[in-house]
Amino acid sequence: MVGVVHATNPIDAIQRFISRVDIGVLPHIVDTVIFIKDGEIKKVYELSLKVKVPTGMTQEDLARPVVEVRDFETGKLEYEIYTFGEENVVVPVEKEGVDVVKKLAEERILMEIRKYDPRATVEIIGNKAVVKVDNRVIGRLIGKDGENIGRIEKKLGLRVEVIPKYYTLGKEVSYQISESGNSIDFIFNRSLAGEVVSFYIDGSFLFSAMVGKKGTIKISKESDMGKELLKALYEKKEIRVFGKD
Repeated sequence: MVGVVHATNPIDAIQRFISRVDIGVLPHIVDTVIFIKDGEIKKVYELSLKVKVPTGMTQEDLARPVVEVRDFETGKLEYEIYTFGEENVVVPVEKEGVDVVKKLAEERILMEIRKYDPRATVEIIGNKAVVKVDNRVIGRLIGKDGENIGRIEKKLGLRVEVIPKYYTLGKEVSYQISESGNSIDFIFNRSLAGEVVSFYIDGSFLFSAMVGKKGTIKISKESDMGKELLKALYEKKEIRVFGKD
C-alpha cells in the first residue's frame, strides 16, 4: 500500500504518525518513507523495531522498544524513536546524539524535580542524574523509604541521586551502627524521626536521608552509598552525621 503525506522533510512525515499509533506498531504501518522534492527522490528511509538500549544510554536495564530509522541505501542509523518518561521522542543519532539524549533527560528530570524545588538543578553524570535541591525539600522529595524518588526513577528510567544545594553541617548527632542482612543500619534517637540528616566521610559529604519512624536509616550494601560506607568502615574512616541546627 502506498500513501502520500505532505511534509518539509521525511522525519516530519514519520512524526505525524507517532501521536496516532503505538510505537511498536509504527514500523508495521510505515516501513518505508520516500521523500520527493522538486520531482526527485531526495531521501529514502526504512523503519524497523528493536528492543535495545537507546544510543547515548548505557545501562542494560534501560532497554526498551526502539524504532530505528535508517538510510535505505547505506543502512546508516539516523534516528531513533522511543518512549522517554511519558512521551514519545525522535532523537537524531549523530555525533551530537549523546548530547541530545543528555539534554532530553535533564529536561524530563527537571519537570519532575521542580515540583518540589523550582530552582533545582540537574546534571547527568554517567548513568545517573545528580539533582541539587534546597536542603529543606530533600526529605519530601525522597519520601518515606525512598518512595517518591523511586517512583521518579522508574518513570524516567534513570537513577537519581539527590544532594543538598548548600552543604551546611548543622548540629552533629550521635548514632549506633549495625549490619543486618544486606543493609547497614544507622540507629538514632527516636526524637530525630522524620528529620533529614547528612552523612560525611572524613569531612566529605556523602548523602542525605530521612530518619525513619523507628529512628533508623537503612542503607543497602549494594548501593553506591552502601559501598562507600562499607569502604569507610573497613578503612576506619571517620563517619559523621549532622542534623538541623
